[in-house]
Formats: sequence, C-alpha cells, structure tokens
Amino acid sequence: MSVRIVVGEGSCGLAAGAAAVYDALKERLTPEVPASLSITGCVGACYLEPIVDVYDEAGALHRCVRVAPEQAEKIVEATRTGDYSLLSDLLIQPEDEGFLSRQTRIALRHCGVINPESIDDYVAAGGYSALKRALTELTPEGVIDVIKTSGLAGRGGAGFPTWFKWDAARKAPGTEKYLICNADEGDPGAFMDRAVIESDPHNLIEGMMIGAYAIGAAEAIVYVRAEYPLAIVRLTEAIRQAREKGYLGKNILGTDFSCDIRIKAGAGAFVCGEETALIESLEGSRGMPRLKPPFPAAEGYWHKPSNINNVETFANVAWIIQNGGEAFAAMGTENSKGTKVFAVTGKVKRGGLVEIPMGMTLRDVIFGIAGGIRDGKKFKAVQLGGPSGGCIPEKLLDTVIDYKSLSATGAIMGSGGMVVMDESTCMVGIAKFFLEFTTRESCGKCVHCRIGTKRLGEILNRIVSGEGREGDVELLEELCVSVKDGALCGLGQTAPNPVLSTIRYFREEYDAHIREKKCPAKECAALLTYSINKEKCVGCSACARKCPVQAIHGEVKHPFEIDPAVCIRCGVCKNTCRFGAVEVE
Repeated sequence: MSVRIVVGEGSCGLAAGAAAVYDALKERLTPEVPASLSITGCVGACYLEPIVDVYDEAGALHRCVRVAPEQAEKIVEATRTGDYSLLSDLLIQPEDEGFLSRQTRIALRHCGVINPESIDDYVAAGGYSALKRALTELTPEGVIDVIKTSGLAGRGGAGFPTWFKWDAARKAPGTEKYLICNADEGDPGAFMDRAVIESDPHNLIEGMMIGAYAIGAAEAIVYVRAEYPLAIVRLTEAIRQAREKGYLGKNILGTDFSCDIRIKAGAGAFVCGEETALIESLEGSRGMPRLKPPFPAAEGYWHKPSNINNVETFANVAWIIQNGGEAFAAMGTENSKGTKVFAVTGKVKRGGLVEIPMGMTLRDVIFGIAGGIRDGKKFKAVQLGGPSGGCIPEKLLDTVIDYKSLSATGAIMGSGGMVVMDESTCMVGIAKFFLEFTTRESCGKCVHCRIGTKRLGEILNRIVSGEGREGDVELLEELCVSVKDGALCGLGQTAPNPVLSTIRYFREEYDAHIREKKCPAKECAALLTYSINKEKCVGCSACARKCPVQAIHGEVKHPFEIDPAVCIRCGVCKNTCRFGAVEVE
C-alpha cells in the first residue's frame, strides 16, 4: 500500500487555510516521494483545522492538526523517509482524539474519510449497495417497513416519524409525486447539513433515491441555501457522477425505477426551512407558509403528493437499509431512536460536529466530548434548537438528549444547533439576539408573528437599555403565549421560546436589569459604569491615549479618572490597561 496524504477541505478547513496547505504539499511532492495527495471533507473536529491525515504503508493513520503551509516540508519528508516521528509536534493529542472516539457516527460515517468529489471512493466504502438492495430485494412497502422498524424520526426539528410521511405520500392518489430534501439550514450556529453535503454528497443522493423509490417519485429536488457554495458545487458534481454510473436517471441499476435529482438554490430566507414555505419558493413564489391541512403528502409541490425530509434524515437511510432497522433502533432511547448530529459551538474548548446516540446527557456532550468551558470560566447555559429553541441552565445538564426530555425543559431538539454560553453571557441579551433574528426572518403573513415578535423585541431592547419597568416580564410572558398560540407556522410558534426559557431559568437577571439597572454578566453596555481603581493605576496614560472620546483625564504617573458623562462604555480602556486598574460595575 502506498502512502496517502489527505487534506481536510470542508468549509471549516478551507477557512482555516487548508487550500494553502494543500498547495504547499502539492508543490513539494515529487515523483521520488511515494505518496499520493487528495482531499476529504470535514471530520467534525473543526477546532483543529487545517487537518492533514497521513496513511502510511501499513494503512496506519497519522493525523496532523493545525497544520500551516510551512509545515508541508516536514510531512513530505516523513513520507519520503518513513520516519513518522518527524510529525510528533503536529499529531493530534489524546484528549482531542477523544472528541471523535466518543462519538457513534452513522450520518457522518464517511465525512472526513472519503474524497467527496470521487464516486469511486464512495462505492469502495460500500456506497450505493443499499440502493441496490432496496431496488432488487425490497418492495417500496418493504423499504417503508424497514424505516418504520428503525424508528427514524425527522432530524429537521419536529421529530415526526419518517416512515409515516413516506407512507402517506406513497398512498396519496396520483402518479406524479415529488421527493424534496430540505437543506435550507438557517439556525445560527448550525452547520450539520452543510457538512454532510460537502463531505459525503453521494450518501445524500443514495438516501434520496431510496426515499423516492419508496414513495413512487420520479423527480427529486434538493433545496439548498445559496450561502453554501461549496456544498452546491460538490453536490452538482456528485449528481453528474451518479448519472454517469447509472445511479440516477432512467432504469436505475437496470430496474424499472427511474428518478433524477436537481438542485434549487434558496435565497437564504429562514422561513423557507418550513416545508410549505419551501414549496412556495420552489414554485417561484415568495416563501410564505401555507395553511395545513392539506399536508404536503397530499398536496405539496405543484399541489402534487410530496415528501420533505432534511439532509441528516436522508443521510441515515442507506445505513438503515444496509444494516437493518433493528440495528438503528437498538441505539437511543424508547422514544428517540438512533443517533443525532449536533453542531457544538460557543464557549467550549472543542467545537465542531458531534454525532451521538440518543440517550446521552447534555453534560456528556459539553463536558465529555467538547471538553467543557474554555478560559477557565463557568458554564451558564446551552441554547438548543437555534432561534426556535430554549436555553437550558446548569442544573439541567444531566437532561437526557431525546425529543421528549428536551421538550420538557422548554427547549427543543431542533436541527441540532448547540450553542454553549459561559458566565459572561447576558441571558436577557441572548433572548434579544434570537428574537431579533426571528423578527427579521418573519415572512409577515400572519399578524401574531409579524407584529408580536416586534413588540417582544421592543420590550427586550428597553430592558437591556436600562429603561425596563415593573411589569415588563409579565408582559413578555403574556405576549409570548399569544404569539405561540396565534402564529401560522413553526417560525412564529417557536419564536418566543428563547424568551420564555430565559425568564423561566434566569428570572433574576431580568429583575436586575429592571430594578437595579445592572447587567450581572456585565455585557449590556448601557447598564455598565467604568471607573479606574486609583490604587492600581500607575499613571501610564495608555487608557487615555486609546479612549475614542477623550473621556479619561489625568497626569502621567498619577491616577487617571473616567468622566461618566462622556464615557461611551466601549471597553477600550479595560482592554488596554495592563494593570487591571479599569473596573466595570
């Protein structure tokens, strides 16, 4: 076996400089060096990028992390001489290896392993064998039965049984049916679907073809965010390759089943993550939700029976068909089967993609896999479900990760965004941030969402600006209930969740903002007071020289003072002072 050098070129790797690392390796590899050079997608350890995997002659993996272009020479020399001790200072550390070894990867099983631009790599890893089995050994009803046995629920957020949606679409009258993949991933901090498409596009195609066979669809569509250019490029190439090899198009694998896939690039409207708004956008209309019923299984795209699942849902399908529904159902909890992918971001030491069996706890993920809170600070909360979810406090860290348990906390599973916050995060501010997002992304069709979220935002803005008044919290709660009850679609129905959950678990922060005009996290600028501790100030004048509004006065070698009437609370002085003399209250 020859030596292989593989560079991780997912979006995270490229953002960290992987392309320059690849070019440096390519430049140094000569015919005298017995090594091949290729790319792969994101392995999930985004915080370690750029990652270069070196497979030696025996197939052993030497994973190099945080690689810079100037270190390419060392990697090439190690492959040339066979002396892999040269890579010792680049190799992944044991604690970082645990980030991956503690996971159970099904949807992500090929990510960071195969070349996403090579169908041969995918086939060599067992790809398209599940499609062959479905088309030659199972009836459409048989496929649905396997999915039913697996207990696979939709991974887009609602957790609705996948088999039920497929069965409803199959049984709907009419011969013209459509299968749609919702890749309109819009939650702040979520990037699971993007990573799957970039790193393993053929897995998505195979899962969709199996789904199309099950419901009787001859056309499949991937609705993907236009902000995912790399995903679109790689999926386009994968579709071309699959057509060429006979996995798409007429009489797939020599059977009577014919189906093709096309891509629709969405304009980035968060509301188009709602399935009926997505359908409206596909038809060329403004993305606004429809009244349900009728549901898409009966009247969807062009009012024909349609099935919609997200990327992660389809990414599980081929594995389930190949390994059996029982194998998938053996993982997870009684009400939530299989694994779930999370994008763990925020104040953790190890951020990236995590795939775990349902049933692990939040503590297992945040403090086990992700390594806990960075910079020696304390955990405060984790936001699950994006702007539609809720904030879970430290006392609930042992909550089991499944649909029922998370819902009981006031949060939701969502598509899998997991934003971790430390003690420096203002929970009123975080509620305001997510509320502003949903207000901006509201399509405006229904009054409760269009106007209700705006009124909620106005109250939150008043509170963080130091103008909160008694009764504001109660008014927020009343408005939240009205918006949830009256909104037309899931965006408006869940928009109040961050507000309600932060009030539920962090009411004391709201009270401090309103009654004491203080921000306990010292994050809301309008509620902060900057002063200089005269005992610590050495009179170096650095703060005065950096102040953008000349609010700091004094004489060199004597304590300086801040004029509160002029201070704009920008924090430049605190960041400049090397002696800890600038204090914030």
